[in-house]
Amino acid sequence: MPTTTPEQWFPVLLQAALAAIIAAALVALSYVIGHRVKNRVKDMPYECGIAPTGDARQRFSVKFYLVAMLFILFDIEAIFLYPWAVVYKQLKMFAFVEMLVFVIFIFAGFFFIWKKGVLDWAHTERDAPTQAVGSDLGGRLVEVKR
Repeated sequence: MPTTTPEQWFPVLLQAALAAIIAAALVALSYVIGHRVKNRVKDMPYECGIAPTGDARQRFSVKFYLVAMLFILFDIEAIFLYPWAVVYKQLKMFAFVEMLVFVIFIFAGFFFIWKKGVLDWAHTERDAPTQAVGSDLGGRLVEVKR
């Protein structure tokens, strides 16, 4: 068993150095061996095989950011369950009641945002007109309900 501080930290430093060496070697190797082709098609941004349209600096709906923040909040709340599970046997009923209150608050927040419509990604009736004119694959004009 290591007794001094340098002996205790040596495995950590060795692993960090090894990871840095492997990462640098992989980057250098791909630079040396890689085939470089510069053309207009290679320089275009890739969007799941679809030709990019529009501007990259377009505005996003606030709902997008609200949902992203909510996912982060729920992830952080889930992380709080791990330390509770570790000390559950020592704290017994007190830990159970405290976590029950915590989970009730989480579910109350979840149902609140659900009822507010934050998690609804589809357009609602008031967001879009009820009918629009479009064309089908054959080029015929059709009425489209949104």
